[in-house]
Amino acid sequence: MLSLDGPATATGLSERVGQNTGTVSWHLRHLAEHGFIEEETGRGTKRERWWRRADATNELNMADFRDKPDSRGALSVYLHELVQQYFDRVTNYISEDWDDVWRNAGTVADWPDLRLTPEQLAALNAELMAVVARHTPAPDAPPAPGALPVVVQLQSFPRHKHGNS
Repeated sequence: MLSLDGPATATGLSERVGQNTGTVSWHLRHLAEHGFIEEETGRGTKRERWWRRADATNELNMADFRDKPDSRGALSVYLHELVQQYFDRVTNYISEDWDDVWRNAGTVADWPDLRLTPEQLAALNAELMAVVARHTPAPDAPPAPGALPVVVQLQSFPRHKHGNS
């Protein structure tokens, strides 16, 4: 939520997620301890702390967990929650009422007929990320007139061949 909607307080976040403020505050403090978020200084009071996403890039290398059985369960829970959030974003978009200009600008698509090597898949992902990076404005750039926040989601993965498909 901090990534998508910007800074918020534990109280504001607790109302949105349906959890008590103490629980949300505890999680916020732990996220801050590990550098995922930070307090927004100069805003709020001692009692009302505002939190924002830290500028640090977080990259999860799943291979790091391959030989650590104690971490595999936590990784699985995290990845399932992440994919559920992606799914929820798409279903929310589909169910919302957008005018034709925005509805025609967005897309939900897949290309299930690709046949790639691991190297080709990695290259495809790098190219797609470079395209998104070219369209990502600088943090201090003012938004273009009429611009709205846009989410770009990318999932690319191999699948086992089943039957004659």
